[in-house]
Amino acid sequence: MDQQELQNLRQDYAAATLEEQNTKGDPINQFEQWFNEAVAAKLHEPNAMTLATATTNGKPSARIVLLKGFNPNGFIFYTNYLSRKGKELTKNPQAAITFFWGELERQVRIEGTIEKLTKEASERYFHSRPKLSQLGAVASPQSQEIENRDVLEQKMTELQVEYEDKDIPKPSYWGGYILKPQLVEFWQGRRSRLHDRILYKRTDKKTWKKVRLAP
Repeated sequence: MDQQELQNLRQDYAAATLEEQNTKGDPINQFEQWFNEAVAAKLHEPNAMTLATATTNGKPSARIVLLKGFNPNGFIFYTNYLSRKGKELTKNPQAAITFFWGELERQVRIEGTIEKLTKEASERYFHSRPKLSQLGAVASPQSQEIENRDVLEQKMTELQVEYEDKDIPKPSYWGGYILKPQLVEFWQGRRSRLHDRILYKRTDKKTWKKVRLAP
């Protein structure tokens, strides 16, 4: 594809509209409605989200992770605390997550502060995972340089033998985070790039202010 063809790639959106009066008073409730609609539409991994973190001097990084829960307090995901994102979140506990459901012409952006889940909550989720996923979390020194894939395969084989008939302890360096939102934006694609954008801004611990943004 040449640059002109790339520049001409575009799609006009017309699947739905988003009006202030038709949105919930609380963004978590609005997210739940949209998320359930994404699941009902049988989208591929509707819980896939981009997680953006940054160093203390503002250098950003982003990657796709999976949402594993949400509640009135925020949005939950799990990872290796010693990974790049884990190290950045330790030093700078601010993050943003983005969902894009292209088939529904929708996007949700969420910004907020990060806290670790309790050890007990992380252990419950860890032991609910398939055994091979548990072993994978133990075998992989996430984000560290390794010589080749054989290193991982060999470690996995060793762990499968070691824990064939035993429970796998959750590594101390693995667990969950919750992103507690301060801003939540719902984006609905519209014709001629005049998209609908409804932003919720937290004003205190229980109250949200809802405004419309220009596209």
